[in-house]
Amino acid sequence: MAVTYNKLWHLLIDRGMKKKDLQEAAGLTNHTMLKLRKDQDITTETIGKICKALGCDSTDIMEFYENDNSKVDTL
Repeated sequence: MAVTYNKLWHLLIDRGMKKKDLQEAAGLTNHTMLKLRKDQDITTETIGKICKALGCDSTDIMEFYENDNSKVDTL
């Protein structure tokens, strides 16, 4: 099972925000932003910070999929 943050990037586009805006609003480090860009795992604390900054739910920013790239479920 893997994760993708494509929903997050689409949400930022819809709101006219840049990744740097998200980083500042949520208080994220450069390392965390790199992990997001590479679709790597992040902590639930970080997910909470992002959701609080954007006023959204975790299902609005990420989803899980099987490693064979077929989408299965949203978080």
